Amino acid sequence: QVHFVESGGGLVQPGGSLRLSCAASGRIFSIYTMGWYRQAPGKQRELVARITNSGSPNYADSGKRRFTISRDNAKNMVYLQMNSLKPEDTAVYYCNFFPQSAAWGQGTQVTVSS
Repeated sequence: QVHFVESGGGLVQPGGSLRLSCAASGRIFSIYTMGWYRQAPGKQRELVARITNSGSPNYADSGKRRFTISRDNAKNMVYLQMNSLKPEDTAVYYCNFFPQSAAWGQGTQVTVSS
């Protein structure tokens, strides 16, 4: 029954920053590990970062040292701060449980272009 609504994407130049937000439904959100995923045109969806219920983060190589995942359990929110963006980061970004077990939301488009 849980649903996710992603926001915060947009068009930025290489080297720019964005902060993505994910609003989740449900009263037991706080016990789950959450992940940010992305899907670029012509490619499969991939995990970018995840964060445990207690706030411990892990990152894929693509986001390591550039991205920061965080959460606010009281607000049922998950965030992804993205810095030093590259054209290769262009994708639709989604949030979900990790491992993914709920339906995908609409995602939010991130476009990095000069």
